[in-house]
Amino acid sequence: MIYPVVVYGHPVLRKETEDFVPEEKEELKQLVDDMFETMYNADGIGLAGPQIGLSKRIFVIDATPLADEFPELAEFKRVFINAQILERDGDQASDYEGCLSIPGINEEVSRQTKVKIRYVDSDFKEHEEVIEGWAARVVQHEYDHIQGILFVDHLAALKKRLLKGKLNAISKGKVNVNYRIKLPK
Repeated sequence: MIYPVVVYGHPVLRKETEDFVPEEKEELKQLVDDMFETMYNADGIGLAGPQIGLSKRIFVIDATPLADEFPELAEFKRVFINAQILERDGDQASDYEGCLSIPGINEEVSRQTKVKIRYVDSDFKEHEEVIEGWAARVVQHEYDHIQGILFVDHLAALKKRLLKGKLNAISKGKVNVNYRIKLPK
């Protein structure tokens, strides 16, 4: 099932999410499939629970389409459930980011180049790994979603003021996208 993508201004994007419990394991299989299908339909490389209106600690990433530019992403497809970033390390690097929930806006965001993250997969198997480079950027972007943070929150105050009109337009549905969206009520 393809979900509509929740856009800027919806309160679910600002909530810190709740963990899944092992009893929800069976429901997760279909949810993960639906999240990947929704993400692919919108031409995204990551999607978090809040972006489909679900205030739960889950995000999916398939960054393989960027492998030509970033070879380390050649096999970077993962499901992160109940994720916790344990450490952020490495240099600060700036690059442009966009978001399915903030369509039409791409801005330069500074993030650390290395993260250590603990999470479970859809089988509730625990993983702990160090992720570097562009993969670390994507993980931090999606992780922010489950913390109630959007990439525009990392911008300077002046830049945020300059984007206010565009952000308000998005929250009113005045945006041209090729996927279904869900507006704030």
